Amino acid sequence: MKKTLKIWSSLILFLFLFPVIIQFLPNGESTKTSKLINEPVIVYASNVFEGNKPGPETVAAEKKEKKEKKEKKEKKALVYFTHNHEAYKPVTKEKNGKISVSHQSENIAKFGEKLQTQLAVNEIQTDILPIDNMAELNRRGMSFSQAYKSIRPFVQEKIKEVDYDLIIDMHRDSVDADKTTAIYQGEKYAKVAFVVGLEHPNHKQNRALAQQIKDEMEKLVPGITRSIIPKGGAGVDGKYNQDLHPSIVLVELGGIGNSEAELNRTVAVIASAIATILSSDKSQD
Repeated sequence: MKKTLKIWSSLILFLFLFPVIIQFLPNGESTKTSKLINEPVIVYASNVFEGNKPGPETVAAEKKEKKEKKEKKEKKALVYFTHNHEAYKPVTKEKNGKISVSHQSENIAKFGEKLQTQLAVNEIQTDILPIDNMAELNRRGMSFSQAYKSIRPFVQEKIKEVDYDLIIDMHRDSVDADKTTAIYQGEKYAKVAFVVGLEHPNHKQNRALAQQIKDEMEKLVPGITRSIIPKGGAGVDGKYNQDLHPSIVLVELGGIGNSEAELNRTVAVIASAIATILSSDKSQD
């Protein structure tokens, strides 16, 4: 009897101590279970995106947006210089100490390149018609009136290659600074005038576009523009190559007495005005 009781007592003690003993075993099952619980849970990409998978409507909207971006026409402009040698007295004086209204490098083309840069900032791709041929013709003593006829085929060829939204023939006016300088909020600007030839079918469209640019510039800097000058009749060109395209605008940027700083400010205003017009497609109204 005592022996039986001893066996049962030992068995009960063993069962009571078993959970404690097994924790100290090196390869015990409890140790393995604890490691698995404490390990970080790895979330795979499929787990993350499966629940956030876009629905049919989202996919369709994204495709539509991509299509619209692709189909959206990039606005393009062309700048050229019928009289590319036209220069400004303060600019030539600062460059080499000589006052001149004609210069091979410090001329209207320099500010056309600055306009190109400003238009690029406004997301308008701008080409500049190479002036090598015109420069050579100028060196041979070509007159101002002959220049329009001489540059015409180069403009025609470029227009055939690219569908431009705006084409600018940049000039410098021959009047003095008192007529071509505006002051706004303490800063000086070179005034801008526009010339429209009347002896061709496009002249109303050319004038309308010039008026739009003028209006937008005035909104930015009141007094920065002069006028739109209609030209027709005896003694003038009458076309100025504007018959080649309804979106050709002849711009007179300042006059012989405007400084580089004044011209630069105005170039920025011209670019901003053009960007507003082209982005809203006002030029096509």
